[in-house]
Amino acid sequence: MNAQVKGSRVVVALDYADAAAALSLTQRLDPARCRVKVGKELFTVAGPALVERLVGRGFDVFLDLKYHDIPNTVAAACKSAAGLGVWMINVHASGGRAMMQAAREALAGLQRPPLLIAVTVLTSLSADDLREVGHVEAPQSLAERLARLAASCGMDGVVCSAQEAPLLRRACGAAFCLVTPGIRLADAAQDDQKRIVTPQTAIANGADYLVIGRPITRAADPLAVLERINADISATLGR
Repeated sequence: MNAQVKGSRVVVALDYADAAAALSLTQRLDPARCRVKVGKELFTVAGPALVERLVGRGFDVFLDLKYHDIPNTVAAACKSAAGLGVWMINVHASGGRAMMQAAREALAGLQRPPLLIAVTVLTSLSADDLREVGHVEAPQSLAERLARLAASCGMDGVVCSAQEAPLLRRACGAAFCLVTPGIRLADAAQDDQKRIVTPQTAIANGADYLVIGRPITRAADPLAVLERINADISATLGR
């Protein structure tokens, strides 16, 4: 596990269709107790203005747009994202070395650059799904190969399944940041995720940050669920 992690390890996924719903939830959350993620759906309808409002409220924002394009386009997008004051941004590792290096170079020299991480294998993809698009490797093997590539390109870490976290921790070292979606409480629905684990297991496996959406955002009392997850994490870490 990355000993450099400071603050909350929970990233609440604001997977809403409009800004009002996202802001309503964040009014009930404490920036000291969680971070937040803005993905494609919310960013498409609410844009940079919402991100800036969340940053202004004190939240560390993970701008989860998974850039995957030619190197120049991705580099420009990363630099623009950094200008919003976000805490973390990501690109697809499958975009290749030149693209990831261009993204890294675009952030060089900034006073407070966001963490730059790469997506390995989406947690919604099974081995059968990967074979259908031409990957003969098992998800774990493909994730390791892409994580090693990302590390060699200067990425701060990767997005991966918590099931793969022990493997990637050994492959990429203690300081490499592992961000894990597909987190579900033991009594929660699996939804469309296929490679999932509980918060306790994810932390025990070496994950640094846990991206959690529906178990929190669709709960009757989101704050209570968040506090329960934070308590479970603290217990797992022995704090």
